Amino acid sequence: MHMRGKVAVVTGASRGIGAATAKLLARHGAAVAVNYFMSETAAGEVVAAIREAGGTAVAVRADVRDAGQCGAMAREVREKLGDVDALVLNAAISFPVTPFLKFQWDDFREKLVGELAAAFFCCKAFVPGMVERRRGSVIAVSSGLSRQPGEGFCAHSTAKSGLDSFAKSLALELGPFGVRVNVVAPGLTLTDATSFLTQKEKDGTAQMTPLKRVGLPEDVAGAVLFLASDEARFISGAYLPVSGGIQMP
Repeated sequence: MHMRGKVAVVTGASRGIGAATAKLLARHGAAVAVNYFMSETAAGEVVAAIREAGGTAVAVRADVRDAGQCGAMAREVREKLGDVDALVLNAAISFPVTPFLKFQWDDFREKLVGELAAAFFCCKAFVPGMVERRRGSVIAVSSGLSRQPGEGFCAHSTAKSGLDSFAKSLALELGPFGVRVNVVAPGLTLTDATSFLTQKEKDGTAQMTPLKRVGLPEDVAGAVLFLASDEARFISGAYLPVSGGIQMP
């Protein structure tokens, strides 16, 4: 069990990639804090599933775009589970899928600032403890669109590009303290966030993908598990596409 004895926090863990990641980390021995903002019932279901499987989990509410709430979350997790070994930055910041010529600045700013605030404030809350113990792992969930943009996704691509750079900067600065920082970049993955796509669009992406299918939340969770574990102890500053081969850096 790769995460036995470790504590992990997964933001935006009530559904999709976050829920799959929380469950997989718990299955491999981690005590998991399931962060949510609005979806209390869904977060409770994730916690219940983990406990029913013999794992340890708690649901913790926080808007990760707010520094005070992130600090309170860190204190609650420490009290209930202990010191945090792995932080998964997964919280989704919504955005309209709109061509640039129709995009409104307020919507663009909300996505860009929200994405980076969520990463910044969570790291501010949890990373100092990792530095003090001289060990820890931060995994940011980005997107293949950060390097290969798509029409209508200008805000998402820009925000995730910023997240990628933020992670690289932290990898450089935190490495001397034993803290690793990496990025996973999912391709098209079947979650609530991609439910607006037509079946034709999903099938078209699958046909362009070397593995001939689109991703599942569990595919991304497996990559996060690897990077969070000691098996990846000499990996930091990496950008790992989880896209079935459609993105080859």
